Amino acid sequence: MTAKPEKAILRALAGEVLPTPPVWMMRQAGRYLPEYRATRAQAGDFLSLCYNPELAAEVTLQPIRRYGFDAAILFADILLLPQALGPKLWFETGEGPRMETTATAAQVAALRPAEAVHETLSPVCETLRILRRELPPETTLIGFAGMPWTVATYMIAGRGKEEQAAAHRLKAEDRATFQALIDHLTEATVLYLSAQVEAGAEVVKLFDSWAGSLKGQDFADFAVKPAARIISALKARHPGLPVIAFPREAGEGYVGFARATGADCVAVDNSVSPEWAARHVQKDGCVQGNLAPHHLVTGGEALVRETRHVVEAFRNGPHIFNLGHGITPDADPDNVRLMIETLRAA
Repeated sequence: MTAKPEKAILRALAGEVLPTPPVWMMRQAGRYLPEYRATRAQAGDFLSLCYNPELAAEVTLQPIRRYGFDAAILFADILLLPQALGPKLWFETGEGPRMETTATAAQVAALRPAEAVHETLSPVCETLRILRRELPPETTLIGFAGMPWTVATYMIAGRGKEEQAAAHRLKAEDRATFQALIDHLTEATVLYLSAQVEAGAEVVKLFDSWAGSLKGQDFADFAVKPAARIISALKARHPGLPVIAFPREAGEGYVGFARATGADCVAVDNSVSPEWAARHVQKDGCVQGNLAPHHLVTGGEALVRETRHVVEAFRNGPHIFNLGHGITPDADPDNVRLMIETLRAA
């Protein structure tokens, strides 16, 4: 008989309903923390921070020391994976990532093989090994990757754009090339996440930040099917591995997503209400979410009220408390503490 997990997040992911939900935050290692800003300045730039295992581990640990979150998520970036496949990546100050475009059949064919992730991203795995040594024993270590659709949108456009027009255009005009890119990213993602698990990740999360712009059959083909392939391959390699999937702004696409993909938990954004997600998503297993991030900027009674609201809405099923998206740089660190204190007292 398999022993039941002891860590709170692993218990929730196994389907247990806990009296107090475990909590962590997307982007919990970030610019809202003064200690993060100091370490980033020490690293010199964002990519240097990602590829420095000691400093990346340090910023991952900072919010654990400050707040005692139930999980630490690896500090990295979803665009490290496509960078490992060949395209140049850089960050423009105040504007975000820029990437050498991959938008033609020849450019897709010229990508390095999926196995390239092992060599190029070995520093990321070293960060995980450091974290397994340094984290408190009760803290779950989460690895992650971007989903193929979201990663492809950056590769095709060379930058993040709200409407993902370049990716939709390639998908419509040359579906074979687009599918080849998705397939290559799917294979590389499996290898990358498998390496993260071997390095110490206990859970992995799949971020599909732009899933909401996929509609109808495209959502099935490029959000659901790649997730199912990745999760199936990971669970074959690592039996019992819990997987969290986040098809952000999927709306009705959240319904049945866990069943269709094999995900143990579906993270939901704050464009859906907690009551809706409890009714339509939590029936299939653990749900993660979904406090609106702006409450950590404004704080006050609204933060307390909405934190209690989220806890109460998901109380009857397995739940991991989180935000509906990443914490923003203008959030007040004191509001994070208030959120945690409120949910643990709820």
